[in-house]
Amino acid sequence: MKFTKMHGAGNDYVYVNCFEEKVDDPASLARQVSDRHFGIGSDGLILILPSECADLRMRMFNADGSEAEMCGNGIRCVAKYAYDHGLVQKSEISVETGNGVLELNALLNSKNRVHSVCVGMGRPRLTRAELPMTGPASEQALNVPLIVAGQHLQLTCVSMGNPHAVIYVADVEKFPVTEIGPQIEHHPWFPRRINVEFVQIISSGEVIQRTWERGAGETLACGTGAAAVTVAGVLTGRTGRTITNHLRGGDLFMEWLHDGEVLMTGPAVEVFSGVYAPN
Repeated sequence: MKFTKMHGAGNDYVYVNCFEEKVDDPASLARQVSDRHFGIGSDGLILILPSECADLRMRMFNADGSEAEMCGNGIRCVAKYAYDHGLVQKSEISVETGNGVLELNALLNSKNRVHSVCVGMGRPRLTRAELPMTGPASEQALNVPLIVAGQHLQLTCVSMGNPHAVIYVADVEKFPVTEIGPQIEHHPWFPRRINVEFVQIISSGEVIQRTWERGAGETLACGTGAAAVTVAGVLTGRTGRTITNHLRGGDLFMEWLHDGEVLMTGPAVEVFSGVYAPN
């Protein structure tokens, strides 16, 4: 099976061009290729497929084999692959996802290759029912108190097609993300589990984010998480509608438009291609 390894701000995936390749069991394949010792090594597997309603279709599987609705960093690399490898002949690209059809604008360098991508991430879903989260279905989860491992936390929950809990901390580098993250991911409040963003505010226009990603553990970046952080900052009065988000793998530039759409601009990088031949 031919594959391409790509990353967006360090959030890395194995991509398979399913215009040419066939994947019968993507969940099992995701677990195999994601293993950083016995596989290729990645945060998951992304399939690039034909679509009946867009230029392309994306399916994304976490390292544990679970399928996610969307991946903001991953979809930027889908656009780069599609343009650079000739699946599309235009820089404005529509991609079908588990969160509907999203519109992307690929930004080109002097060699006519994609170096970064602006993604319309869609509109946030804010009620507990839409996350999903237990409790009153129509209620928004803003600054909800929760004690985990002796830590007194406040959660603001936002769905960008997949669910996120945003937690603001004083020093994100010192915070025990790998201890607290999995306990919130599997908390009974969240029947489909949840991604967790730990955020330190630098100013009204600048934050630092670490992510515990559902099904993958801590990742270097999370695009839908950065979108959720943008929305949560506005809803709780902590940040403005335009922010620079510093993640461990790089920076994302975010804006929550007044019409409700969240825009994300960030890098898309092809690392290498190869042939995967499992035993």
